[in-house]
Amino acid sequence: QVDQSGLFLPSRDYYLNKTANERVLAAYLDYMVELGTLLGGTPEPTRLQMQQVLDFETQLANITVPQAERRDDEKIYHKMSIAELQVLAPAIDWLDYLSYSLAPLELADTEPVVVYGDTYLQQVSDLINDTDRSILNNYLIWNLVQKTASSLDQRFETAQERLLETLYGTRKSCTPRWQTCISNTDDTLGFALGSLFVKATFDRDSKAIAEEMISEIRAAFEVSLDQLDWMDEKTRQAAKEKADAIYDMIGFPDFILDNKELDDVYDGYEVSEDSFFQNMLNFYNFSAKVMADQLRKPPNRDQWSMTPQTVNAYYLPTKNGIVFPAGILQAPFYARNHPKALNFGGIGVVMGHELTHAFDDQGREYDKEGNLRPWWQNSSLEAFKNRTACMTEQYSRYTVHSEKVNGRQTLGENIADNGGLKAAYNAYKSWLQKNGEEKRLPALGLTNHQLFFVGFAQVWCSVRTPESSHEGLVTDPHSPDKYRVIGTLSNSRDFVEHFGCPLGSPMNPGKHCEVW
Repeated sequence: QVDQSGLFLPSRDYYLNKTANERVLAAYLDYMVELGTLLGGTPEPTRLQMQQVLDFETQLANITVPQAERRDDEKIYHKMSIAELQVLAPAIDWLDYLSYSLAPLELADTEPVVVYGDTYLQQVSDLINDTDRSILNNYLIWNLVQKTASSLDQRFETAQERLLETLYGTRKSCTPRWQTCISNTDDTLGFALGSLFVKATFDRDSKAIAEEMISEIRAAFEVSLDQLDWMDEKTRQAAKEKADAIYDMIGFPDFILDNKELDDVYDGYEVSEDSFFQNMLNFYNFSAKVMADQLRKPPNRDQWSMTPQTVNAYYLPTKNGIVFPAGILQAPFYARNHPKALNFGGIGVVMGHELTHAFDDQGREYDKEGNLRPWWQNSSLEAFKNRTACMTEQYSRYTVHSEKVNGRQTLGENIADNGGLKAAYNAYKSWLQKNGEEKRLPALGLTNHQLFFVGFAQVWCSVRTPESSHEGLVTDPHSPDKYRVIGTLSNSRDFVEHFGCPLGSPMNPGKHCEVW
């Protein structure tokens, strides 16, 4: 897969909106110069060379396509041979480059590649031809330096900290040393660390309970599919088949509990007792070899892209699979002794969220087998686009520090948030019909239905600096946490009913955007 890349700062916006990001650009250049001088350069010539590199990155940013314009996989997916890629972007010897990167794999120019940024690659090729070779060399060396600087001594760490404080408004030194060590271990030996985590903390019964909840939420989602008045029967049936086919992986992969299998995963990764820096270089090389080795093997549906201790979840459209690591199956998302209202409002909404990703503006383009192909009837597709337009407009009205949320960039996650809440709440109501009402928690003054929505809202409590909020707005496909709650709940008629929100109030504006 070949795609656009090459920027150090989080988004093209930082390079192109120079007035708003003047402090960041100045801090970035200072960082580049400081690292260059730490590695033996003379300050003034180094500043000149690094300014040239920054100017080159700015040119890259100018041809980089914004994420909000890359949400239609059917349009940006291009499968071609290496020979065709060579014609598209002739400034790079692609066969030589890919053969070197994926050695010892043997490649021919007939080898298929997937290109997601064809226009970008054409323009990069032109840019390379028009740029002095010394600038290109310095740019490539700079990429190597910035990638490895965090593995060097305190001088490099201090320099990086000054830049990160300007970017995010927080100091890395506030992070305890043990957390840094755990983070680095997680990045390199994540499944080995996950084995320790699962053995020490994970309640095995949670896996069975989670599987049951997913089944209940899937059933609730399919009931909603039957009630949609905008979807034709052929598309509806295909959507139900896709929902039925969604493959779920919960907790952890079994191999992490077998020491022999776990050792095999890291076979070939050489660890030095004396050099942290060398260990990081060894890991980069090891990862490249693992990737090359996988290219000749059939896809493994059971392969995990996330370690068990990760507090997250994901949907993978090419496998039509959802993954819930052990790390997210804990409070505040889930606990065995929590009321069902809290668990459905927490992990239940996350499950519904990931399931709904199969039908968001990107996931809907993949069929039940994970193939990218058109399977919607035109009438249903137009109705879907009309409904998503409502959501795009809604979230685009929200602001953080006078800066607008990008409703197009966040559309997929907003669809998933709204659909996930609805599916989880309907699943909770079905659970109540089968099992009866739960006892209410004392002293809160909340019904269990209200508790469901409070449980959903509480998992998104957060505090961010203004700098970090800006970074999130220009890079994150998710809406800011505040609007993941307000936007979703103000679209929920069930929330409005149980909290008695008057018509025209902020949480009941009268117009409710609903897709699923």
